[in-house]
Formats: sequence, C-alpha cells, structure tokens
Amino acid sequence: MDVAPGAQPQKADFSDFPGCRPIRISRAEIKSYEGRIEFWDADTEIAMVCEPTSYYHEVPGGRLVRLATLIGAARGAQIDGAGSTDLLLRNERGEWQRIMQADQVLFLRPLETVPSGRAIEIGLDTLPDVVLEVDNTTDVRRRKLGLYESWGFPEVWVEVPDQPAPSRPASLRPGLTIHLQAEGGFRIARRSRAFPGWTAEEIHQALNELEMSAETVAVLRRVGRAMGAAEGTGPHGDVFLRAERRESRAQGHADMLRANVAQVLESRNIAVTPAIAKRLAQVDGGSATDVMQAALTCANAQDFLSLLAKPPNR
Repeated sequence: MDVAPGAQPQKADFSDFPGCRPIRISRAEIKSYEGRIEFWDADTEIAMVCEPTSYYHEVPGGRLVRLATLIGAARGAQIDGAGSTDLLLRNERGEWQRIMQADQVLFLRPLETVPSGRAIEIGLDTLPDVVLEVDNTTDVRRRKLGLYESWGFPEVWVEVPDQPAPSRPASLRPGLTIHLQAEGGFRIARRSRAFPGWTAEEIHQALNELEMSAETVAVLRRVGRAMGAAEGTGPHGDVFLRAERRESRAQGHADMLRANVAQVLESRNIAVTPAIAKRLAQVDGGSATDVMQAALTCANAQDFLSLLAKPPNR
C-alpha cells in the first residue's frame, strides 16, 4: 500500500501489475507524454502500460459516461467524465513522484471541482466522485486498488466485463465490485454512495448491454430523480430536456391542429386529398387561426389550398 499525500512514498513494486509491461519514461519525458499508462514511478522512471487496449476494455468507460449523462438529466445537474486523466502524487519537494490513470473518472459537480492544472493532484484537487477500472487482462486488486485506497479516493468500481478477452485470467469473474472509502480503508458495498440506490448488479448490467434496456432506463431515472430530490433539482433543470419538452409540446399542438382541420373538412364532405395532406404537414401552431378559418369557409379542396396560399389577414 502507498502512503498518504505529503509522506515519502515507498519503493514501487512492479510485480503487481498483471497484464502490463514496463517501459522507461524519464522525469523530463513524463510531463509531455501523451500515451496511456497504468502507473509511473519517478524513482525508477518506469511506467507500466497495457497497450494495445481492446474494444471490450474501452467500451465500459464510454458507456458509463452515457449512463451518467442520462442520470444527470433526470437529476437536473450535469455529471462529467474525464476519462484516463492523470492522477498525480507529488513528493515532499513538490516534484512529480507517481502517476496513475483510471479507465474513467466521474465528477458529480464539475463546475465546483475543476482541477487546478492538467492533472488531478492528490492532496490539492477534489478527487473524482467515482473511479472506474476495467479488468479484462489486468487485475487492479493486486496493486492499483491499494493505491486508490491510500490516496483517499472515495469510491472505486472494478468492472469485469461479460465479454472476456482471450487472455483473461481464470480468477476474474464477470461482475462489478464497489469499493467505498471508510474508516480503516476500503470496504466492499452492494450500492454506490455517489449514486444512491444504484446497485453493483444494476451497474454491471448497464455497462454490458449492447442496447439499453427498458429496465436500465427505469433504474437511471430512479437514481437521477433520487439525487435530484436530495439536492432540490430535477429534470426541469436540464437545458436539453427543457428544449426537448418545448419542441414536443409544440409538435403535439401542431399534430392536434392538423387532426382537427382534417376532421372539419371531412365533416363538410371535403375530401382530404394528397395535396391537402401535404399542406397540412407544413402547418404549425402559429398559423392555427388561418388554417381553421380556411377549413370552415372553403368551398372545396382547391379553394382550401387557395385560401392558405393567400397572405394572412392581420
């Protein structure tokens, strides 16, 4: 296990990063290095990398952001994913000492928790509310999980996908495990603390669905609304959903207008011809009065179209 921020880190043990290979990245090079790493240590200038990454390893992190976005919409407050952003620990001299990268990190209040620099610094920045690690050929329980625990991360999810990589160790069984920070270190929990009521089984199911199920949609709405209720927010606070609702209401009014106009014409024994149907498809709520007046006063189908072609009387 590592040590708390500010204390002198122990020597790194590179035997506990299964599925990774060591490469040398110097202290000077690490600050401009753009590749994916699991872990980097300044004393040895060794990074553990797990490239190439497979489709089945990368998908859960992307799906988690999509799921969190939908929960945020139901909650009425944005949730951000920051991907494999560097998680940086400095030594007592302020120098870069260790770096880890997760598969995905989530911030529930991104406007309040923007990192001060390019990395998320331990002991300086607000830590992510949730960290996701995907184990397919790796096993974060061997080393990385202990680092998250000692660095004070509040919640770490370890996902083993249903679809295995050919080289997956037999010890890894599909499922998701939630690790919550508590007195004395991590404890395994059935439910998330960051997303109240969201169970490990529900999260695992959602991360492994090729197409989102109605069951998962119901769960996301339940979790989002529960979070909103606790915070005094709700779907009405989501800008995208508000726009969708306005358009839906406008569409509903236009659909009702077209149906009413067609009913008036038919009641007057005026057939709704293809030309009229095409014209009615262009009707919106703003022209309701003119369209209904034309339907009530026209002599026949052609007259109806002619009346609508005239400039409105204003």
